[in-house]
Amino acid sequence: MKSGFVALLGRSNAGKSTLINSLVGAKVAITSPKPQTTRYAIHGVLNDDRGQVVFVDTPGIFLEGHDHLTKSLLKATEEATRDIDLVLYVADPTRAIGNEERVALRMIDGIQKPKILVLNKADTKKPPYKEEYLELGKKFSAVLEVSAKLNKHLEALKDKVFELLPEGEPFYLSGQISNLEQKQWLSELIREKIFLQTHQEVPYSATVEIEEMDERENGTIYIKANILTSADRYKKILVGAHGRRVKEIGQAARRELEAIWGKKVFLDLEVAVDEKWPERLFY
Repeated sequence: MKSGFVALLGRSNAGKSTLINSLVGAKVAITSPKPQTTRYAIHGVLNDDRGQVVFVDTPGIFLEGHDHLTKSLLKATEEATRDIDLVLYVADPTRAIGNEERVALRMIDGIQKPKILVLNKADTKKPPYKEEYLELGKKFSAVLEVSAKLNKHLEALKDKVFELLPEGEPFYLSGQISNLEQKQWLSELIREKIFLQTHQEVPYSATVEIEEMDERENGTIYIKANILTSADRYKKILVGAHGRRVKEIGQAARRELEAIWGKKVFLDLEVAVDEKWPERLFY
């Protein structure tokens, strides 16, 4: 039996979270078109007859911000590369190699473990920078092209991962697919809807804390959650005119939760200002 930890690294918005969800076959990491969506080293667990793979989704390398959150995300990515067995370096060949890519590549240079270069977005016709990335291939144990969005060539990637992993026992029980506790997963899902419903800097100035969750006598799942943001101007945007924006965020999250659980969900959302939340996020 094979087992091990496999870190997904790369610049922000390369498709790492979508890839980990596709590999595991379930939504363990939130996704959005915006950079810096991922804030934690989330584990997605894949079990099959060959053993167990623990895929570690990491925050993407993002150099434009210089705030506490951006520095903490970079630190979380560096820490996630410790004690791993394999690296999946996820690249987006529709974007030129830039400073963020170079920082990420330097980060993995010091990792003395097998590394696979994964060229994502194979569904894109003639990605303009594909050849530039292929030239990096000599740094890696293998180079594979996939489409995380369309689930293309993922079996070949899984085969290569199991080939390169060491023998070992499982780290998680067979039915467990993530290291996130339920409240943390709920918080992430609601935060995903904030990313999708708002623009520019608003998502990065907000987090979600689950205050209460229980199942009522009528079978409805009640969830009380607080959206915390760092300034009054962001609170106004998140609430929206006549409370419309926060209502849309809640409706989107509720629809997805009801589809997953097959039960009615009552989601009680409130928006509050807390300037200190980024300092508490990783500590």
